[in-house]
Amino acid sequence: MRGMSFDTKKRIVVKIGSSSLQHEKTGQLDFIKLEKLVRELCDLKNRNIDVCLVSSGAIAVGRKILGIQKRPDEIATKQACAAVGQANLMMTYQKLFSEYHQRCGQVLMTKKTMTDPVARKNAQNTFEELFRLDVIPVVNENDTVNTYEIRFGDNDSLAALVAALIHADLLILLSDIDGLYTDDPRRDPQAELVGVVQRLDDEIYHMAGSAAGSDVGTGGMATKLTAARIATWSGADMVIANGRDVGILHEIMEDRFRGTVFLADPREDFYLSDFIEEHMEL
Repeated sequence: MRGMSFDTKKRIVVKIGSSSLQHEKTGQLDFIKLEKLVRELCDLKNRNIDVCLVSSGAIAVGRKILGIQKRPDEIATKQACAAVGQANLMMTYQKLFSEYHQRCGQVLMTKKTMTDPVARKNAQNTFEELFRLDVIPVVNENDTVNTYEIRFGDNDSLAALVAALIHADLLILLSDIDGLYTDDPRRDPQAELVGVVQRLDDEIYHMAGSAAGSDVGTGGMATKLTAARIATWSGADMVIANGRDVGILHEIMEDRFRGTVFLADPREDFYLSDFIEEHMEL
């Protein structure tokens, strides 16, 4: 328990990673976990909270459908996998959300969406209208048309940028790790989980030495700290928690979860487009 309350939040972005959506041995979608995730999101919505889901997995789902065993290296193959996988993933989400009488809508974004002022404003208006219509946006990067040079690079950063764009007050990253550790726990058994990060500083950045935990996702702890900068500087708290059990979402709202909380540290001089140009590949 950290003595903080998340039940007063009005708008939440939840990001779930590819490795949290699939069975580890087969790479196939874990429908039980997906159904539970959707139920948790619908319950948040029933609390009168605007909810946005940033969902990885399009390329991973597509490659299984197409019978491609290893993560592809060629851009064209990745884009083909994304085209097949994104449609399948959204069809699954729509079926599951409909079981709880909840509508969802697909939002595919490119980096230009965030760097171009007109595109950014249009995207913001779209999100606001979806929330007004009680629709849960399901967001992913538009891997079908993006090339490496114009990619966000990982959905941790994308989720944080979405949180900043829609003025969310909480970003939850569900990953295959419990949170930020003082060292890589796979190498150092004495590494301790950091419960609360008051402010991002050199000591915190030094802890981000771990790599991604699987060949399914793309984001390690360093990318999560980039996301933390975007989220906290734009005025949102951010949580890193393990997506092994997506029921952790209601545990987060009740402040009885294992994970790391990054407290909001809003900065008046923080501008999304400037941050992207300075810190992210274009």
